Amino acid sequence: MEHRSKDIPLQHYPDGTPSVMRKPTVYQELHFYRKSDVLVQLTKAFCERFLPPYGDRTVDQMVQAARSVKQNIVEGFTDGQTSFEVEMKLLGIAKGSNKELLEDYQDYIKQHGIPEWAKDNLARYTKMRDYCRTHSDERDYRRFFAQWSDEEMANLAICLCHMVDKALTTFLAKRDREFVEEGGIRERMTAARLDMRGTQKQIIARQEQEISQLKAKIASQQREIEVLKTKLAGKAG
Repeated sequence: MEHRSKDIPLQHYPDGTPSVMRKPTVYQELHFYRKSDVLVQLTKAFCERFLPPYGDRTVDQMVQAARSVKQNIVEGFTDGQTSFEVEMKLLGIAKGSNKELLEDYQDYIKQHGIPEWAKDNLARYTKMRDYCRTHSDERDYRRFFAQWSDEEMANLAICLCHMVDKALTTFLAKRDREFVEEGGIRERMTAARLDMRGTQKQIIARQEQEISQLKAKIASQQREIEVLKTKLAGKAG
């Protein structure tokens, strides 16, 4: 598919100069980012309460996987101002880390004979899912970290992982379509240069019009001066 530079949306500086930078994404407002923050704090609390502090690599793996989801979302959107490709790559890494964290929690409930509510307790799962859908901030969950059992915390984490995965999948598909339509940094640079040339042509055309108008005004004033000179010469004669 050939990219049409004029169709690529560009930001402009106050003086009209086009920018190759994409509009920044306010990731802090995205539900999947906020839920990834919940997963980091939840996983730390879960590991401290229910996994041995020493001799088990699972603790480090789970905490690092949770952090990887959140940090790659942050880095992806930050670097995404200049590169579609880097943003999509890092969001893809976040998606993979989220899958890894989901697998760790599912392994835990299997190893400890704990029911997975989505399969074994639909009523509790539905209530928990509804809460997670309407609550995305870490402060909405923190007060429960010291109260919930490992069954409750693991099932909550599994639910949040599924939601983050679905949201990331949808967002990446959206970004994929945008990339096909707009291209990457090279296409934006080309569009910016063409936009700048177009702006310069408009400036030149406007200046030429202003010069033409000034010339016409000067010529009119010169004619008026000649008329006045003629009248004054007639009176003097």
